[in-house]
Amino acid sequence: MNRFYGTGVAMVTPFDAEGQVDYQALKNLINHLIDGGVEYLVSLGTTGESVTLSKEEKKKIWAFTAEVNNGRVGLIAGIAGNNTLEVVEEIKKFDTTGYNAILSASPNYNKPTQEGIYQHYKAIAGASALPVILYNVPSRTGSNIAAETTVRLAKDFKNIIGIKEASGNFDQLNQIMRDKPEDFLMISGDDPISLPMIALGGVGVISVVGNALPRQFSDMIRLCLQGDFKAAQKGHSALIEFTRMMFAEGSPAGVKTSLKYLGVCGDTVRLPLVQVSPKLAEKIVAETKMLAAPVAVH
Repeated sequence: MNRFYGTGVAMVTPFDAEGQVDYQALKNLINHLIDGGVEYLVSLGTTGESVTLSKEEKKKIWAFTAEVNNGRVGLIAGIAGNNTLEVVEEIKKFDTTGYNAILSASPNYNKPTQEGIYQHYKAIAGASALPVILYNVPSRTGSNIAAETTVRLAKDFKNIIGIKEASGNFDQLNQIMRDKPEDFLMISGDDPISLPMIALGGVGVISVVGNALPRQFSDMIRLCLQGDFKAAQKGHSALIEFTRMMFAEGSPAGVKTSLKYLGVCGDTVRLPLVQVSPKLAEKIVAETKMLAAPVAVH
């Protein structure tokens, strides 16, 4: 459980200019993040463009990531979908070597009822050999995991250990914090509101921004967790404009632009995503230059 306190990073998947997975760049990224002080990594979440990867590509990326990480920090695999039976089969077949948990987003497109969401996660909990972290992101899925459903799942299944919450609904967050089991983890799924979520009792964040600026972001989150919100506010404020740019024309195109400048990986994304406009890219590079020097990769 303590592995998931602090800053987790939803890693991008680096592609070469032809759109193939760039494994050397992925190694660069993993080392960049660990050297930057993050507490754990998330492989193939939404930011990893997982929906554009084949099953074979996913399998190879998961194995490669575990090998490069080599137990240095916590490691989570993103396994989700809107076909419950298919998700359950994928989880059953998943090689858990080197991994500490599964992160699974609520089904998109189908728009299930709260009972449907509950039954979906019940099936996942029953299939997973690893602890499960729920992921609520209504802006992408088209449906919300209600506070009552989150708390019900937390109480009914011991291996559902937390939720990545990206609803931005503080009334909902308040209710979860009030009613959840004491050891159930509330993790921010939205970079800009991580500070206030930790003030409510959250244990950290699974970040997009942290791909590019792991040191700056994880230092700020640690100050929050230590209760030094005055110091954390300075770091938070310094990152506001950068964070806005990361999502201005879609994620992860923004953060890949920053990573390209830093020399970690290229900025190629797979369709239907496209690279950011030249105008935004120029602004991202200028902001990155101000916030961080290029990193040495290895």
